[in-house]
Amino acid sequence: MNTNSQLQVPSARPSTRPASRLRRVCIVTETYRPEINGVANTLGHIVDGLVARGIHVLVIRPKQGPQDQGDQTNGVETLLLPGLPIPGYGELRFGLPSWRRVRKALRDFNPDGLYVATEGPLGWVSARVARSQRINVVSGFHTNFHQYFSHYHLSLLTPWVYRYLRYFHNRTAATLAPTDVLQQELSDFGFHHVHVMSRGVNAQLFNPQKRSQQRRKQWGLKHDELAVIYVGRLAAEKNIDLAVQAFNQMRSEDPRVKFILVGDGPLMARLKEDHPDFIYAGMQTGEALAEHYASADIFLFPSKTDTFGNVVLEAMASGLAVVSFDYAAAHQHIEHNQNGLLVSLQPSALDDDEQASSDEAYVDTAQSLMHKPNLLKQVRQGARQHAESISWARIVEQFCQHLSNEVQDHGPTKESVVI
Repeated sequence: MNTNSQLQVPSARPSTRPASRLRRVCIVTETYRPEINGVANTLGHIVDGLVARGIHVLVIRPKQGPQDQGDQTNGVETLLLPGLPIPGYGELRFGLPSWRRVRKALRDFNPDGLYVATEGPLGWVSARVARSQRINVVSGFHTNFHQYFSHYHLSLLTPWVYRYLRYFHNRTAATLAPTDVLQQELSDFGFHHVHVMSRGVNAQLFNPQKRSQQRRKQWGLKHDELAVIYVGRLAAEKNIDLAVQAFNQMRSEDPRVKFILVGDGPLMARLKEDHPDFIYAGMQTGEALAEHYASADIFLFPSKTDTFGNVVLEAMASGLAVVSFDYAAAHQHIEHNQNGLLVSLQPSALDDDEQASSDEAYVDTAQSLMHKPNLLKQVRQGARQHAESISWARIVEQFCQHLSNEVQDHGPTKESVVI
């Protein structure tokens, strides 16, 4: 497609086409299993669900290291491309725009539709090549990059990044957001055709039955003592310092409580130096991760930037009391004092005083659990019950239906853009 051609931006209309009509799907991403993050986790479950439905999948992504051989799952092909480290995320790489290799791969694979989960150079090139081959493109809004910049002293770039994200997503047939709140935020900022595709949880893997008294003994806990856990990247944009502040207040109520941090990141060295008494479990996956969750009691999720936060659902499925801002996954799935604890937050409108007030409320809410054993028991039971109703199978069905809708039904409208 040359620079003078017109891309018709489609309108969203309901489809009668069954999702089972999909036969071949291409997914473009910067991150994928076995990497440990929410995007890789989500895409891994989607690919597994597609393959289980008999849908053949091509994953296009950067090679993450010399040992990376691509997905070995039957029904999955992988195109590995060169990449460079992502600033601030040295363990991940962004894909370089290998135009010819992407064009050949899409021509040979001939997918029914392409799902692009990255707005970087690889995502941009893949979307353009797909459109030039008359393959419909659906995008996913997985990461609030525009909010991350303030944590790396690049706040002046925030509005420009958000405008680029809007420009990118509006050149796809539809954008999938994980929550209705984010859907509304993007729509208000001028993103077109935004739909909700939530997230699921493996409630069989993440289960209170995985609780290990041996693990708790290693942490220095007796049967009736509490373990507070954080799972995720140890980085500024995750607001980890607020979790530390909340735990310290909880410990003032009961000095026996322990804080377990599962994950890694750029703040690890500083945290270890400042808080040598914390328990640093490092990166955990699979059964080991499930055991860490289930062996704890309270889960702190202090982030104000995550688009969803899969760890919230994993903690709920593990029977933990989640303390979170009323945002993203927590807003979607937690009912205050029933299956978790919520703290009010309006991320787009907070000034410094309001930030301080919301942080204080978060600390107070977490601390309140230390002397409310009945509430703690109630929300833990409610969390598990709710998580049992959230399946990845339902989310994969949503994904297939969204992609089928765009492939089948979108046609020209009055609005067009030049690419």
